[in-house]
Amino acid sequence: MMEKKKIIVAITGASGSVYAKLLLDNLLKLQDQIAKVGVVMSDNAKEVWRFELGNEDYDNYNFDFYHKMDFNAPFASGSAKFDTMIIVPCSMGTLGRIAHGISNDLISRAADVVLKERRKLIAVVRDTPFSLIHINNMKTVTEAGGIICPASPSFYSLPKSIEDVAQTVVSRVIDLAGLKQDSYRWNEE
Repeated sequence: MMEKKKIIVAITGASGSVYAKLLLDNLLKLQDQIAKVGVVMSDNAKEVWRFELGNEDYDNYNFDFYHKMDFNAPFASGSAKFDTMIIVPCSMGTLGRIAHGISNDLISRAADVVLKERRKLIAVVRDTPFSLIHINNMKTVTEAGGIICPASPSFYSLPKSIEDVAQTVVSRVIDLAGLKQDSYRWNEE
């Protein structure tokens, strides 16, 4: 029997709210593998979600939501034993603060905790092109044990909609998080 995972989902103000929405939708479907999901959204994330998706549906998910400055959230400490943190989408500002140990909000503090505890951090970076500063920050986070998973969709599954394209990234993230799912696999029936 697989041990159920405790997952932090951090949503920043980078463009790509569809990735966050699809991840939350998928986590709802995989709840038999999950003990707890804690969500933290920046103010910009809510604004971008409203602009890109035309709704405030982030309020409709039955997960534990925390304010971006709530340092009393369980995952602000390693003792809470959250296994995985997924930052989706991950702005370059957030990545830079994580890379340099600047824990000035719950997102960067939780990432700091996950890295220091040698647990899994997955940063779904969305900005493009990358400057040398971005590349160096990705290198630093990778060397600290994080996984940089650019929001670069695949097309070999022949996606038919924007959601299908975005789901190719989200499926990869779910695999990286160690959750079992049914998704398209290259050259498998």
